[in-house]
Amino acid sequence: MKKALIVENLVKDYKGFKAVDGISFHVDEGEIFGILGPNGAGKTTTLEMIEGLRSITSGKATVAGVKIPSRSSRQRLQEHIGVQLQSSSYFDFLTLYEILDLFGSFYKERIDPLRLLEMVQLHEKKDSLVKNLSGGQSQRFSIIAAIVNNPKIVFLDEPTTGLDPQIRRSLWELIRDINKEGKTVILTTHYMEEAEELCNRIAIMDKGKIIACDSPQGLISSQGLKFTIKFTPQSKMTKRQTEKFEKHPLVTKFWEEKSKYVFRIEDPTKINDILGWLENEHILFRNLEILPPNLEDVFLKLTGKKLRE
Repeated sequence: MKKALIVENLVKDYKGFKAVDGISFHVDEGEIFGILGPNGAGKTTTLEMIEGLRSITSGKATVAGVKIPSRSSRQRLQEHIGVQLQSSSYFDFLTLYEILDLFGSFYKERIDPLRLLEMVQLHEKKDSLVKNLSGGQSQRFSIIAAIVNNPKIVFLDEPTTGLDPQIRRSLWELIRDINKEGKTVILTTHYMEEAEELCNRIAIMDKGKIIACDSPQGLISSQGLKFTIKFTPQSKMTKRQTEKFEKHPLVTKFWEEKSKYVFRIEDPTKINDILGWLENEHILFRNLEILPPNLEDVFLKLTGKKLRE
């Protein structure tokens, strides 16, 4: 498969502090590729170097066939990429249509502004100002403003930060629609669910380094993570019962969490055996939860901390 992006040993050094510390990865054409990590991990700096917005200390990247850094890379690169920054500012007194029309005039190829507005149900707002849009409408507009030049690769830097879950999901559908049109999408996020829902592959980034890169399920499977089971006992377990539970051959870890008991098990097919054991021990329970391992567990295992949202 052709590569939309190749990054080799990319470094950004600020007087001895490496915000990006020698990372390498690639993105295939047609992928939705995510860079997942906490604030300060180096995600935005990485994108800005690839986009030509920030100088590269060392290393190189090839974006849609354009090598950076190079003398002629800036103009050729802009024809092939679309960029949505974490925060965007637009002309205060131009309408949505006028902004898109103006942006489109900067490129050889462009998408009709009305078509873009129809994509995100903003065609009735074409004569409105950006400042009069809601938060979700503003984010949808900033995404279509990034694809006005019909780019091959679209960069989205934390596109749903600060939005409520319902609006966030509607933006996920927009990102999928853009990808279905054949565009490669590269996004940063610090939402686990967003990365798991959208991305074909994910690079987990922390302290300037990429510490793992695979499909969401590949990342989960590779770490040998275990299923978590939670239940609320109808009466508190005795010390003898908890000690027996901790020593059960199928239980890898057992602990109390507020009013619940929590344990981990390697083989989910053995859950019924555990439930039968609880019954034999006369431990009655309610609110049973069976939780498969997820990206949060992966991040916790790889970094020793939870991802901060």
